[in-house]
Amino acid sequence: MSGKWITMQQVRLYMSNRKQGQTQEQASAKAGLSERSARRIERGQIGALENKERHWRTRKDPFAEVWDDEIVPLLEGQPGLDATTLFEDLQDRHPGRFGNGKKRTFQRRVKAWKALHGPDKEVVFRQVQEPGRQGLSDFTKLKDVTVKIAGEPLEHRLYHFRLAYSGWSHVTVVLGGESFSALAEGLQEALWRLGGAPLEHRTDSLSAAYKNLSIEAQRDLTERYEELCAHYGMAATRNNRGVSHENGAVESPHGHIKRRIAQALLLRGSADFATIEEYRQWLDALVGRFNRRCREALAVEREKLQALPARRTTDYSEQVVPVTTSSTIEVKRVLYSVPARLVGERLRLHIFDDRIEAFVGSTRAVTLPRVYAVNHERARCIDYRHLIAALVRKPQAFRYSQLREDLLPNASYRAIWQHLDSHLEARAACKRIVGILALAARAECEQALGVYLLERIAAGDIPSVHALEQRFESGRNASATLDLDALHSAQHPLSLYDSLLPSHHQSMEVH
Repeated sequence: MSGKWITMQQVRLYMSNRKQGQTQEQASAKAGLSERSARRIERGQIGALENKERHWRTRKDPFAEVWDDEIVPLLEGQPGLDATTLFEDLQDRHPGRFGNGKKRTFQRRVKAWKALHGPDKEVVFRQVQEPGRQGLSDFTKLKDVTVKIAGEPLEHRLYHFRLAYSGWSHVTVVLGGESFSALAEGLQEALWRLGGAPLEHRTDSLSAAYKNLSIEAQRDLTERYEELCAHYGMAATRNNRGVSHENGAVESPHGHIKRRIAQALLLRGSADFATIEEYRQWLDALVGRFNRRCREALAVEREKLQALPARRTTDYSEQVVPVTTSSTIEVKRVLYSVPARLVGERLRLHIFDDRIEAFVGSTRAVTLPRVYAVNHERARCIDYRHLIAALVRKPQAFRYSQLREDLLPNASYRAIWQHLDSHLEARAACKRIVGILALAARAECEQALGVYLLERIAAGDIPSVHALEQRFESGRNASATLDLDALHSAQHPLSLYDSLLPSHHQSMEVH
């Protein structure tokens, strides 16, 4: 047709019709061409243009005047600048000259310049995976899926362990944050199910676990991680912060695991579980089915795994307990005291063989020594340091407290209390022993203070709390010293109450 460009689609349609036996007139009509154009196509004057390369611009470059002088120096000085930032800056420096319609053209120019003149980009070196060499751990959160327990949304994340060679995976539910305790529990459960340990264990930088920790606490966390891996004969490694592809053998499969979980929940018809244990069992069965695909590779890898040690390390069970108004918790028939600031909280306990770590959310609040009840009898583990601040405010509560004997840290302090109780007035004895315990906690001098008091008592002397503070807190400001012996109030004369009586007012009027 006159005045219109002939497209290659029209050319191909015309030639297809001609090959089917149609006349030149018929084929050109169906392709929307004139017969003159059809003759040119058959002479090769139009079809040959399809493979011709173009080396010229079809319109003027809108950035020709500013590219070399303004844009290139910025890109050379700061290669990290992106095209959008540069374009917006260009619009600010040349108001009204570069409309938003030119933004895509500018982005293509910047992309092409960086490809030709920009700095080298990060290169990912694909690794050869050897059986039994590497296991990886990471945490992930389900997105676009809300798991519920008895109708209530469950705030949680997943711990994921994976063998790099075979792809065998283990997934556990983590109710807290990305803590070392969650890593240790999930990793050990995976290794014992697997029946062996790889030569190396890699995790991310534990940045979530390090958050808000001091340098000392971070160092302690690093040492605990290395000790955990050393127990299983694994080399402990961590990828660099912000370089997720270094943990790619587990980062990438996160998406596959989460997609399978989302699909399985759709197939189940509900994401609501009666209990968290039911959810854990369901998830465990799902991952087990996923692992069946790597059965042959796992058989090869298991032969290369290291044997497990005789027992686990940092092994613990979990329990959630409330803190009573007496600032105590009960675990396995043993009553423990906790700091009074935790009264009313619900603590998540990690119960180890030798200690109990209590968490508020994902933050460890206190560590308690583990005590065992003998012959199914009840036992107590009371630390006076947890309760002494409250006891200082009401020292008379000490005498008939159910925890009185447990508040005395050892036999020396029990002997001191017996002497005070037999030689001082009842109220004074309570004030004195509470003041002594407060000093022992405050100055961290429990043993030295106990020895000194027994020596003075043997010499026939009962030192005041003030005298003890001067001896064991020599640098303490005297104005800040709490001397329980000095606590007293002056009693005003009872005759002053007479002024409040009606008879007294009458007598005043008569006079």
